[in-house]
Amino acid sequence: MSDLAALRAEVGACRHCAAHLPLGPRPVLQIGGGARVLITSQAPGTKAHASGIPWTDASGDRLRGWLGMSAAEFYDPERLAIVPMGFCYPGAVKGGGDLPPRPECAPLWHARLRGAMPGVRLRLLIGIHAQAAYLPTRLPMTEAVRRAAEFLPIFPLPHPSWRVVGWMRRNPWFEAETLPLLRAEVRRALG
Repeated sequence: MSDLAALRAEVGACRHCAAHLPLGPRPVLQIGGGARVLITSQAPGTKAHASGIPWTDASGDRLRGWLGMSAAEFYDPERLAIVPMGFCYPGAVKGGGDLPPRPECAPLWHARLRGAMPGVRLRLLIGIHAQAAYLPTRLPMTEAVRRAAEFLPIFPLPHPSWRVVGWMRRNPWFEAETLPLLRAEVRRALG
């Protein structure tokens, strides 16, 4: 077993915060030693928890559209890695939406996983939790996304849930300026 496969198996066996997970632990991530793009997002939703595959919902469809990637490209771990802030479904809040990612996960695993993928050239920070952890400057999400070019090779993005549709209407610059830049940076990183 390779070092990366052993690390993936270790993450898959993690039960560190099992007592806090309403559906139990099921770490959902995608890693590959050749990955050039790294997505750091929030935590898997119920569909990803059920399938064991990240971004298997309408949010994933929207994200792949933003990136200009087919499902085959997106799910190739030698091109794109997906390492959320929390690897397991954290539960739901009353009134809709999911709880924030469990705070234990990223400190336990991120540095080791990032070290196992030395070829990453572009890191996408999706949502406020990833941006709070890894964006070099604390900014409101809209401001961070608007200024994405300033942070390269880190690229902040909003979460592509259904809630982003209204935000996109209020911020037309996102589709006109940010998405073309995002697609160009993804293609550049993938070579």
